[in-house]
Amino acid sequence: MEQEIAAFLDYLTRTRGSSQNTVAAYQNDLGQLADFIASEQAKGIPIARDELLLAYLVHLKGKGYSPATSARKVASARSFYKYLVDTGKLADNPIRNLVSPPVNKKAPRVLTQAEYLRLVAVPQSHTTPEARRDVVMLEVLYATGLRATEIVSLQLADLDLDHATLSCRHGKGHRQIHLSAEVSQTIRDYMENDRLDLLYNEKETALFLNRRGHQLTRQGFWQIVKNYAIKADLGDRVTPHTLRHSFAVRKMQAGADLRSVQQALGHAYISSTRVYKQPLSTVK
Repeated sequence: MEQEIAAFLDYLTRTRGSSQNTVAAYQNDLGQLADFIASEQAKGIPIARDELLLAYLVHLKGKGYSPATSARKVASARSFYKYLVDTGKLADNPIRNLVSPPVNKKAPRVLTQAEYLRLVAVPQSHTTPEARRDVVMLEVLYATGLRATEIVSLQLADLDLDHATLSCRHGKGHRQIHLSAEVSQTIRDYMENDRLDLLYNEKETALFLNRRGHQLTRQGFWQIVKNYAIKADLGDRVTPHTLRHSFAVRKMQAGADLRSVQQALGHAYISSTRVYKQPLSTVK
């Protein structure tokens, strides 16, 4: 089974162009499946493959995995066996009729365009380098859907503003993001002005700096966003992830398909992206 898994992972990389994060997630899930099958077969009890996979689902439940995690692992197995059938290595998909655990995902909270403008207007009303930095971070987040960890981890070397691209190397999914001309110019202005005002050590390579000239922390950025949301009368439930959700929803509403939204967000599994197809709720 190890050879088949290796071939499938190679297919994901070379043919599907899947991200390193996606391939690693499949590798982890399928490795766990292979270990379970090997341990069951070692018992010497004859069992059909479809029954074995049903036992695997029971095994996952017994390990205490959440329904969402179990469903993801079943989806990984389903994709793997479909690949084996499609490539002629297996006559029938034994997991085809296996029912995944039901997953009730809440619709993500998002900001409307008007609410986002209220949020960003708070730091725009100030002229300190920190406030102007925050405006840039909110605009980048709203325009790219980066995770909080990804945006605070950005380094100067991750930017190619001449080609309006940003390389996301420090989060869950390594991907290249194309920036609009407006966002590129906003970042450039920050780098040439406000970042220099915050900089104490010329060797510092982080893009977004705190008042001490060091890389802004994820926790610090979360608190900044929550404070601005409260001042904008948006409540205390707005986080950087709310802006990420808002980005995804705007792409879906603009006609983007699930696969392109998945790639933009750096999701390892498209099941994580499907949540944006259900009715959404705003922060109020």
